[in-house]
Amino acid sequence: MAEIIQKDGTWVFDGDALRLTPGRDKNVSLLRSELGELLVPLAALAGVSFEQGKKSGRLRLRLRDGADPLVHATGGRLTEPHDPYQLLVESDRYGVAEYFVDEVRNALLLDQVPSGPVDAYLLPGPSVPLSVSAGDGIAHFDGERVRLEWKWQAEDAKSAAGPRTLPLVDIVAVEWQPSAGLENGHLRFTVRAAPGKVPPKYDPNAVELWGFKRDPLMALVAAAVQARLPHPAARAALEEARAADGTSAPGPAPAPTPAPAAEDDHDALLRRLRELGDLHRSGVLTDEEFTLAKQAVLKRR
Repeated sequence: MAEIIQKDGTWVFDGDALRLTPGRDKNVSLLRSELGELLVPLAALAGVSFEQGKKSGRLRLRLRDGADPLVHATGGRLTEPHDPYQLLVESDRYGVAEYFVDEVRNALLLDQVPSGPVDAYLLPGPSVPLSVSAGDGIAHFDGERVRLEWKWQAEDAKSAAGPRTLPLVDIVAVEWQPSAGLENGHLRFTVRAAPGKVPPKYDPNAVELWGFKRDPLMALVAAAVQARLPHPAARAALEEARAADGTSAPGPAPAPTPAPAAEDDHDALLRRLRELGDLHRSGVLTDEEFTLAKQAVLKRR
């Protein structure tokens, strides 16, 4: 087991998973404190590194694409104070940090953990119910629906319409964007059959963020919703199936390639069917989506 204890937090690795606990120091961000302890399975890791500085260093975990709904919902835009996968290390603990990195890297090699993307979330996302007040609104999420309430600072286009309730089944995407410079940030939900995007300031499906201390907490709402939406890999598989089935506009025709050998074609078919079966059993694909995707694969045989 490897362990490193700092004011910024405590990281423990037992060979199978990393337990990341935020510190109690006043400089630890609200987001990391609210997020609480994270259990990161070894299979979710793409790598680990340690960077030394004159006064302090930094441990960093790199997760595999698609492993964590928080990373996906925020697009990797969480800055250093709020990123739960970074740990500030004091100079007198550099040796411990290097040992920690070696232990994790050795485990990744021994278990032959690939660094590529995954087709299902390996972390559960923040627990619900969840309520966050920031910017021009308050976002509530109970696991089945998002409710947006407006503060007095909200534009008339929002406040006049009153609170907004978005069933999870109507949400197709979620995006959290921090403020940067003079540009405000936002938490935005893309909803089926909604009109084209308008600026978050006027969008009834978005909370505008102004760069204040509580803004990053909206990333928790984004992650909790993202964790309950179809995984990006499932969505890509469904779009591919719909395109093959003719239910959506096809993309540009691919460049012709030599036909594979019959054995290779058969193996690829079986592999693709197994992948779809795994997605179906894990609940990522519904019965209807699985049937549609399977039919599309078989038609291309």
